[in-house]
Amino acid sequence: MSTFEGIPVATAAAFYAELEENNTRDWWQAHSTVYQESVKEPLTALLARLEPQFGPSKIFRPNRDIRFSQDKSPYKTAQGAFASFQEGVGYYLQLSADGLLVGGGYHSHSPAQLARYRNSVDATGTGQQLQHIVDAIAAAGFTVEGEKLKTVPRGFPREHPRAELLKHKSLSASVALGQPDWLSSPDAEDEIARLWDKLRPLVDWVGRNAAP
Repeated sequence: MSTFEGIPVATAAAFYAELEENNTRDWWQAHSTVYQESVKEPLTALLARLEPQFGPSKIFRPNRDIRFSQDKSPYKTAQGAFASFQEGVGYYLQLSADGLLVGGGYHSHSPAQLARYRNSVDATGTGQQLQHIVDAIAAAGFTVEGEKLKTVPRGFPREHPRAELLKHKSLSASVALGQPDWLSSPDAEDEIARLWDKLRPLVDWVGRNAAP
């Protein structure tokens, strides 16, 4: 199993703060060693350690897709990674100039998946279960988020007891942690696992009731 010694978060955050001001290929190439050593390599080692508990992971490409964007900046100003046992459902990490963000939930929503999600929210048993999960996650300090409609979807009463959950087209939760001291040490593995464990009830629920 890969050795993980921590993520040098101050260096990683400084890298992304400078990238925000110098988003060019020349700057990136001149600082690519910092990216490899302070962002990509430690993240890869961390995710390998967490894989048995949270699933295979992928680190997103640092390059932006600028084909259809007016913003031609070539690089993302944050590095994201996703661990999952199931398509579209899992656990998220992000490093940026602001430090570390940890999250998890459900991000893909085909029409069939969205119909399954809404029917499960509408049903008393599964719907109440999700409401309890979301309330507990919010109480633990996570921000519950996701793409939402402005109104309750057609076919459900406006006064539905879980109206806000029905508005969701995707459902996730995250917490911004900044630059905690433990992130630069091997303790980061246990701390992130602890945070992802708090999100496990949400990930498991959407995995059973919304995902393919």
